[in-house]
Amino acid sequence: MAFDATFFALVGLILFFVLLAYLKVPGMLTKSLDERAENIRNELAEAKRLREEAQQLLAEYQRKRKEAEADAAQIVAAAEREAAMLTEEAKQKTEEFVARRNALSEQKIRQAEADAIAAVRSAAVDLAIAAAEKVIASKADAGTQDALFKDSLGKVQSRLN
Repeated sequence: MAFDATFFALVGLILFFVLLAYLKVPGMLTKSLDERAENIRNELAEAKRLREEAQQLLAEYQRKRKEAEADAAQIVAAAEREAAMLTEEAKQKTEEFVARRNALSEQKIRQAEADAIAAVRSAAVDLAIAAAEKVIASKADAGTQDALFKDSLGKVQSRLN
């Protein structure tokens, strides 16, 4: 049998595989691949946990946003109610003010009418008194004038007391 290069290459290859098996290279490769697979599993688990946490945070923020929107809607509704109430109150106060002003104006008008009537009556009485004085002075003598004066004085005293 001739030992040529092919035979030595085969012997070298067999020795290489035996050396690899002796140094436990396949076990180290398996161990390395197992560690890498475990690292990948851990990273996937961590990613899953982070994703779930992110979803919980998202759900919480969405809930808070909805609550904030509901609070804002309540605030707006309360502000609208308060504005309507203030508007109604202002309208009522304005109506009351107008009614008071109208009543005051009517009272002033009645007072002015009464003053005017009193002034006219007073002027008419003064005029009647002046006319009566002229008539009485021209027709009455001194004795009659004294009697009339005393009679008028008595009536005035009785009315004042």
